[in-house]
Formats: sequence, structure tokens, C-alpha cells
Amino acid sequence: MKCKVCGREAVIKLKAYNTSLCADDFISFFEKRVEETIRKYSLLKNGRPIVAVSGGKDSLTLWYILNKLGVAADGIYVNLGIGEYSLNSLEKVKKMAQRLNRKVYIFDVCEIVGKNIEGIARIMKRVPCSACGMVKRYVMNRVCLDMGYDVVLTGHNLDDEASALFGNLLYWREGYLWKKDLTLEEKDGRLSRKAKPLFLCSERETAAYAIVSRIDYIYEECPLSFDAKSLVYKEVLNRIEEISPGTKIAFVKGYLKMLKKRKAFEEEGDGKGMGVCEVCGYPARGLRCAMCRLMEKSDTSKQIAFIEYNPEEA
Repeated sequence: MKCKVCGREAVIKLKAYNTSLCADDFISFFEKRVEETIRKYSLLKNGRPIVAVSGGKDSLTLWYILNKLGVAADGIYVNLGIGEYSLNSLEKVKKMAQRLNRKVYIFDVCEIVGKNIEGIARIMKRVPCSACGMVKRYVMNRVCLDMGYDVVLTGHNLDDEASALFGNLLYWREGYLWKKDLTLEEKDGRLSRKAKPLFLCSERETAAYAIVSRIDYIYEECPLSFDAKSLVYKEVLNRIEEISPGTKIAFVKGYLKMLKKRKAFEEEGDGKGMGVCEVCGYPARGLRCAMCRLMEKSDTSKQIAFIEYNPEEA
């Protein structure tokens, strides 16, 4: 298998684009895709971006590429207290922080709340994935606003977005269906701006880029996500993709075109019934936000705080 650009030995075949590429040309292809996505959809405005990193291939690849493209970005990591998995993830994050010479803000749920994410899920009467999402959204928003950053960037890839869209369509969750955009704009100085530069990059492409770029990431899936419906949706979409290459990218791009036509609908329903938490000022559907209710139920005197890991001082 030869590279269609230079004729050298190819390392990856991209059926969706009917091409094969060597390591160097694939790196250029992938980085150009990310750069064009950022430019076309205006994901980065003037200011300071920060990346939500988990230790996995997607977020670490995004963090690495941004700094390689000259976008100085720091990181946020939420330690969920999932045994060796969280410890290994944190080590991968610190290793990348050292490689990039960028700092990362670390939020330790066990230290602050007194329980790991499974304990938090029991307190909140939610499944772990739901509790995890709540905590991460709160922390990302809090760090971004408190530390003076302008946008939170996440490593959501094409497969993540396609599976979420597929699930929302299956059950016609209209409250979520029209909110799967590349960006979520800031609101009233209380919700930070969020963006997804890997939105149009597949999981396979991201993994290949991480490998050829020697990015050290944690290979294991989160042990608490073994029964997540998103994994089933991904498997179904992968089977379709195998039969008809390019289906996932066409599915998501088609959605983006429809979303553009439905912006008025999205804005009309956005933020209905939202108030402000009387404790922290975060948006809430009541007197207190979910995070402050969690802190109250956990019976802890700790305050929300972050550990700042700076490679230059380590």
C-alpha cells in the first residue's frame, strides 16, 4: 500500500476519502483538517483557550496539535478517583504538560468532595457517567471563568458526535438534538464558551495521529462506561461505515447543514427556566446548582479548589 501523495509506504488507509497516506502526509492531512475546522467555524477567537484533558488519545492529541499550531493552551484535568485508571490518566496528562511546557489545573473529587465519582453518583442518585458529566461541566466552566480563559476546548471526535446524534434521533430527544454544535457560546458571563476542534475527525484517525506523533495516552476505556449506550451506537455506526465508507462524516455534516437552518429554533429554547445558583453564581434550575447541592450532601467543609501543576516548577 503506497502513499497517494508521495509514493512512500503508507501507514493508514482512509476509505472515507479513498486515499492512503504515509506517516508524514497523514500528520499534515490531520493537522490541516483541525486547522481548517477551527478557521471555518471560528472556534478560536482572540484570547486564551484551555483544553479539557482526560489522559485519552483525543484530548491529548488536541492539546498537542493546538500548541504545535502555535495556539498556547493550558489544560484542565478532573481526577475522578477511579483507582489505577485515574492515577494512570493523571500521569499521562502530566507527561504531556511537561512535553508542551504548559500548566494544567487539577481538580481532585476525592480531596474536595470526600468521595470518588461512584460515591458521588450514589449521593446524586445518578449513573456514574451522568454524575461525571455534571462534575466535569462545572469544573471546566469554573476554571475557564475564574482563571481568565476565554474558551474551553474538548476532544469530542466525529464518532462521539455521530453516536450522540444517533441516540438522540432514535429517541427523538429534541431538547438535546439541536444542541450538538461545534460551539456553545458564552452566556451572561456565567457560562464559558466551549468548542470542539476534532468534531470532523474520526476516532480511528485521532488514534493513528497519536501513535505516529508518539503521544503517550491511556488505552483503556473508563471502567465505569462498560454499559454505556454510546458504545452500542458507535458499534452500529462502525458496521455501517465498513459497508459504506464516509457515512459518519456525511451524517454529521448533513446535521450541521440542518442545524444552521434551525438556529432560530435552538436559540428560542436555549436557557429556558435557568436561574443562578445562590452559592456560586453558576446557572441553575433552582436556588442551588447540582454541584453545590452535592457539596452540601457530602457533608464536607472543603471549598472548590484546583491544584495548579506547572512543569517549570515541578
